[in-house]
Amino acid sequence: MLVYHGSSHIIQTPVYNGSKRTNDYGYGFYTTENIELAKEWSCSDGQNGYANIYEADLEGLTILNLNSSEYNILNWLAVLTKYRSYWQKNSIAEEAKNYLQENFFVDPTAYDVIIGYRADDSYFSFAQDFISGAISLSKLSEAMRLGKLGEQVVFKSKASFSHILFKGAEPADASIYYERKVTRDREARRAYRNSKQITDSYNELFMIDIVREKIKNGDLRLQ
Repeated sequence: MLVYHGSSHIIQTPVYNGSKRTNDYGYGFYTTENIELAKEWSCSDGQNGYANIYEADLEGLTILNLNSSEYNILNWLAVLTKYRSYWQKNSIAEEAKNYLQENFFVDPTAYDVIIGYRADDSYFSFAQDFISGAISLSKLSEAMRLGKLGEQVVFKSKASFSHILFKGAEPADASIYYERKVTRDREARRAYRNSKQITDSYNELFMIDIVREKIKNGDLRLQ
């Protein structure tokens, strides 16, 4: 498969544990199968960048696909609460994070490659709203589709880095791709605000329901 990494510079040899621990899934080399999104990410600070291109062979590697039917959005959220550094500090949010990590956390360090959502600024704010009880689980699931950011493929283990081969890089013009990123985020937030105005029914699940009822993996209400 071909994967792309957006950056301000060309990266011929990715560095193991060269990223931040506070990224979505901790240390790792973050890529996407969508070159256009990689170009957007490369211009996130408003400067020109590059979409680095790699050929990746996943054969023989252990893969955690958080978007597969085996998992649900709470598994993804539990991982996010583990690594992303800023969350609300109120008591409900703290209890919710603890419950998610105790019951839905899947340790990504046991895998070579992680596949899952990318939590940019808008996605992260949607997740925070769910944790604090402001939106239902169905609204969170809907919100995760609004930004249309797709999946990211993260190379976690040292062994996985030997499965990545640099093939070249395409320049990304910030005058084009920074504006696309801003527009994508703005449209996602606008759609989310419109969605929040629609009242949830009494049958919807909120974070407080999940904690109170001790809902766990396998519960049909999470599908």
